[in-house]
Amino acid sequence: MSDSRDFARELYPFLYAPVHGATDSAAALLDSVRDSTLAKCAEVVALRAELLDEYEEQLERAAAAMAGQFARGGKLLAFGNGGSATDADDAAIDCMSPPLNLWRALPAISLPADSATVTAVANDVGLESIFARQLGALGEGADIALGFSTSGNSANVVAAFAEARRRGMLTIAFTGYDGGTVARGGAVDFCFVARREFVPRIQEGHATLWHALLELVQDALSDRAESVE
Repeated sequence: MSDSRDFARELYPFLYAPVHGATDSAAALLDSVRDSTLAKCAEVVALRAELLDEYEEQLERAAAAMAGQFARGGKLLAFGNGGSATDADDAAIDCMSPPLNLWRALPAISLPADSATVTAVANDVGLESIFARQLGALGEGADIALGFSTSGNSANVVAAFAEARRRGMLTIAFTGYDGGTVARGGAVDFCFVARREFVPRIQEGHATLWHALLELVQDALSDRAESVE
């Protein structure tokens, strides 16, 4: 019970923080919820501004490289575990079904989404190979390997980037904390690190960076199309 209470306290501190100058009441609780929500919003806004400022040039270079791969007929292969798997799903869907009618649809696959393959490889070979095996089967030199890992140390993400590098793919990573093994391993062309130690903030940073990157990719592809015309 104490473990679950500690976990809840970490996720929802406003439910446990003392309300100064007021007795316990619904109004006091709502005030605490409001203050906590505003504080979280401020943290997210600050993180987004920090990341976009830090990685502005790198985002532009990564977008140009990705646009080049797509122009060559390449596809995006996204991967990650847990919450990062949902980021991979989001990235693939954003490419295939763009939110703006002016954007072009781009070929993409989310590797965690193939549950049959993931569970087969995990059972028969090992969890560390679930993405590398798929990249070995599906990946080509014109493709883009896009990996998410909040720790930067997920063994299957590290292995996937190594396989992508062997195949000559463009490699792009989103990590947190200090970047981890992914950032230090030399297998990624572009690594964007949300330097936080709270996973929800890291993933919010990844979402911001990814959507900024995708918009730049679409702009670069439009520029290419206009130059051909």
